Amino acid sequence: MNQYLGTIQTMNVDSKINSGYILKNSGIEALLQDEETNVELEPGGKVNVFLYSDKRGRWIATLKLPRLHKNTYDWAEVKEVIPNLGAFVDIGINKEMLVSKDDLPLFESVWPAEGDMLYVTLGEDRKGRLLAIPANEDALMNVFEAASEKLYQQPVTGRVYHTSKEGTAIITEGNHRGFIHHSERKQEPRFGELVNGRVIEIKDDGSINVSLRPLKQYSIGDDAEAILKHLKENDGIIPFHDKSDPEDIRATFQISKAAFKRALGRLMKEGRIEQDSGNTYLKENK
Repeated sequence: MNQYLGTIQTMNVDSKINSGYILKNSGIEALLQDEETNVELEPGGKVNVFLYSDKRGRWIATLKLPRLHKNTYDWAEVKEVIPNLGAFVDIGINKEMLVSKDDLPLFESVWPAEGDMLYVTLGEDRKGRLLAIPANEDALMNVFEAASEKLYQQPVTGRVYHTSKEGTAIITEGNHRGFIHHSERKQEPRFGELVNGRVIEIKDDGSINVSLRPLKQYSIGDDAEAILKHLKENDGIIPFHDKSDPEDIRATFQISKAAFKRALGRLMKEGRIEQDSGNTYLKENK
């Protein structure tokens, strides 16, 4: 019977009861509660309803036909996030659907937050419970559109649909597939987060590479301030210099070695730091 769960079906109005109506069709008996309809239904009539189940496993019908159901995808807003369980999303009915933790990123630090949007369909877990399932790359292939060369260096806004240590995948407002390499972000965006960046490459397949970092001339100041803050927090000395290992620099400051060297150069030119024996010092502390 679960082939009908999470789908829109035409049901026969069988009878009226105190709490609503009993609907029947194809061996299914579902409850349409009074709160789900503002019209009187006549036994023997037919209605189009969406079918789901309640906590007790009873079939429940609603006249509110959601934007998505089994075999269709749409955006759903995150309404609540519960650690170790998952995120509940609004699909357009009174019942919010769970996106299981098994379908969310491994680290809860990049789980979606309330108000984020997820591109999902409906499916079932092993116990036959209805869940919202995030779209994978294959499902999104039908949505993606090729980007124009005119987008190069233009601002772009997109929603995160996959995130990892290596990089972040987004679908832009123009339905382009975008990728943000870990070197082009200061921190890993949340799954479902809306991010703003700029296009730094148009690829042959029509996808784009995106940076969340400002242009070099604007980022030097932020990077320099981060270095100064780190110095002040470590008694005015840090074991970094212009020949330090790029991965060590990125792990500490979340910037590339090139950006680190530009910021160091600015601070040295301003007379605020100096280097000696493989370390960088605040001048007033040396």
